[in-house]
Amino acid sequence: VQLQASGGGLVQAGGFLRLSCAASGHTFGYYAMGWFRQAPGKEREFVVVILRSSGSTSYAESVKGRFTISRDNAKNTVYLQMNSLKPEDTAVYYCAADARRYAGGYYYYTIPEYYDYWGQGTQVTVSS
Repeated sequence: VQLQASGGGLVQAGGFLRLSCAASGHTFGYYAMGWFRQAPGKEREFVVVILRSSGSTSYAESVKGRFTISRDNAKNTVYLQMNSLKPEDTAVYYCAADARRYAGGYYYYTIPEYYDYWGQGTQVTVSS
């Protein structure tokens, strides 16, 4: 599976952006798609995950109510609508795909090391 992330940019605080992640190749091979972000000097952190079949989602507390993930299975694309952006949202955003199904909820989908495929990242900068 190859992932191509796009849609990043520079926006003022309170603004919005929409990220896209297009999957190609063996697209039947992933079970969940997640977004992570990494700010300079910080570890990569979980943002949100969506399960491909059910569309179920789980969000990090820091983005709940502001970010919305959606999917278009026909286009093999996942979208991340980011509203009410804050300067602390500034980071490189990565999409990732996980081919496995885990029992016990979403825990493993919040851990970057469990993902099998990664996109190249797209920069989001929010100015104050």
